Amino acid sequence: MGIFNPVVTSLFSPISMILMLGGSIMGIIFGALPGLSGTIGVTLLLPLTFGMSPNLAIALLISVWVGGVSGGFISATLLGIPGTASSVATCFDAFPLSKQGKTTKALGVGILASFIGTFLSAIIAMVLSPFIAKLAIKLGPWEIFSLCFSAITLIVSMSKGNIFKGLASASIGLVFSSVGFAPVDAYNRFSFGNIYLSGGLNGVALMLGLFAVYLIAMDYSKRSNDYVVEDPKDKIHGFGVTFKEIKNNIWNMIRSFAIGLWIGFLPGMGAGLSNLLAYSQAKNSSKYPEKFGKGCIDGVFASETSNNAAVGGAMIPMTSLGIPGDATTAVLLGGLILHGLQPGPLLFNNNPVFVYVMYGATIIAAIMVLLLQFFGMRLLPKILKIPYHYLYPTILILCFIGAFSETNTLFNTGLMLFFGFFSILMGWIGLPSTPFLMAFILGPMLEVNLRRGISYSTTGLADFITRPVSALFLLVGIGSIILPPLRRIFKRI
Repeated sequence: MGIFNPVVTSLFSPISMILMLGGSIMGIIFGALPGLSGTIGVTLLLPLTFGMSPNLAIALLISVWVGGVSGGFISATLLGIPGTASSVATCFDAFPLSKQGKTTKALGVGILASFIGTFLSAIIAMVLSPFIAKLAIKLGPWEIFSLCFSAITLIVSMSKGNIFKGLASASIGLVFSSVGFAPVDAYNRFSFGNIYLSGGLNGVALMLGLFAVYLIAMDYSKRSNDYVVEDPKDKIHGFGVTFKEIKNNIWNMIRSFAIGLWIGFLPGMGAGLSNLLAYSQAKNSSKYPEKFGKGCIDGVFASETSNNAAVGGAMIPMTSLGIPGDATTAVLLGGLILHGLQPGPLLFNNNPVFVYVMYGATIIAAIMVLLLQFFGMRLLPKILKIPYHYLYPTILILCFIGAFSETNTLFNTGLMLFFGFFSILMGWIGLPSTPFLMAFILGPMLEVNLRRGISYSTTGLADFITRPVSALFLLVGIGSIILPPLRRIFKRI
């Protein structure tokens, strides 16, 4: 009861409810518009939360995230273009349903499946995270270093294209994270006499440049016309789904939910992979696989349940271990640090109210998104009619305001533009951005635990290998880098 009362007070205060409602609406819009995402929305709002309490800030950011993941199915249904990477598989059947005149049914399935995935995964994460955090507290700097190393290498192994480019991207992220004063002896590194760099590269400027500026520059240069979308023609009756159809998909949703929860838990994988894997499993285990890709609601149930279940899955390592599960949780971790909170297992001991506000905000946001999408089903197509030549300049102005307000210096806005051009260069070379961001976020934790482990040990680096848990994490990390190339070599033989 000691935690329950302040959590309820924080979540159900009028200002908190208004912020979560506004965040959910913004998240749906950003998720629905092709090219944008909830990650972009969270990044844009992050600088605006500096004047808020941590509880209000996380409630707002979480609601944008939940709305963004759920909103991605709207353009997938109406245009056949995924609003986010988490809705790629939704296109396969939701768009054919829409073309058959069953737009309301497709939207209804997406709304219902999204809610089930987010709501249940948040409850499971809320139950499991404290136990994982208690185990994590027992880990020493050797195990934490190895865990961070394993997380980065797992992200690298999931990079598209050449795995060595993923390693190069992560290495650049580690170098950038080491700019400024060292975490142990406060030695000033790579600042080149610039006082603005002495405190390190600003995380908000980096994320705004990496996501928002890059998106605007690349997407706007390719866009010739705004998308044309027709309003739904079929009549709305509830969610447009019968009880029998839901009953027939119970096992499909359970399997897809489990896949999404597990994939979300693994660092760097996230909803983009879970929806494709769940769709593939649904098709392979179906009695009528030939219907998939032609307007089968089973495929929509599988994709949308799994990608939203990844939300709760990604929150488990974020809150209990301080390890981001995907790009959005990496941005959220940056937000926690900016608000003076230390992510990781001690977060439960030091700020238990904050942790449960985070989970409560996820559950409330899931309910808000469900109601907004259900009652606004006729309005959803109009989201896609927002002209991009008005939208992108507005986003760019918000980027400049956010970058400047974080430090009140023009240097930070210049840093944001630098990272925007740098991310364009990375894309041109073929370096993936996710390993870069994850390495930048985890770099300080990796370094400080490496140095502590060496300082505490009498055998130097040996303890990193001789301690069983640390050795296991190192083996997982090294294996994730070595095994994919070996697998390709053996296939050629």
